[in-house]
Amino acid sequence: MSARPRIRVTVEDPETTDAALLLDELSDQLSLITGSSGKASFDVNDVRGDRALFVVARDGDGKPVGCGALRPLEHDVAELKRMYSRRTVPGIGTAVLAHLEAQAQQLGYAALRLETRAVNTRAVTFYERLGYARIANFGKYVGRPEAVCFEKRLAPG
Repeated sequence: MSARPRIRVTVEDPETTDAALLLDELSDQLSLITGSSGKASFDVNDVRGDRALFVVARDGDGKPVGCGALRPLEHDVAELKRMYSRRTVPGIGTAVLAHLEAQAQQLGYAALRLETRAVNTRAVTFYERLGYARIANFGKYVGRPEAVCFEKRLAPG
């Protein structure tokens, strides 16, 4: 029995070749699932500033296999953006999310929020399984029944 490939998650610029490839794959998948690529809800500059970041997950061979980002939403709340996993090996999404949660704590956030589409049942189940609770839709998602919003309170750092 072989060991599970180790997933390494690191901060990268969202416009590197690997990051751009992953973001394009995510947009293609979202278009298939929801009918919208989600590109209109993401600006690379939102994840470059203070208390923001973009990460890429790589497998044991160094190949890019997932990504995610966080950006400030309120003083003590960050928003998760552009979570994606190629699903080539188990645990990619969990590794990306755990890394973003740890980084958010270090940056002083008390909670993380996110939005996904109700039709994206894989994402809804993923977030619920990892401790995210449904909340009232926030920001531009208010009044949009296709959107499902979540929040997770972070343990004090």
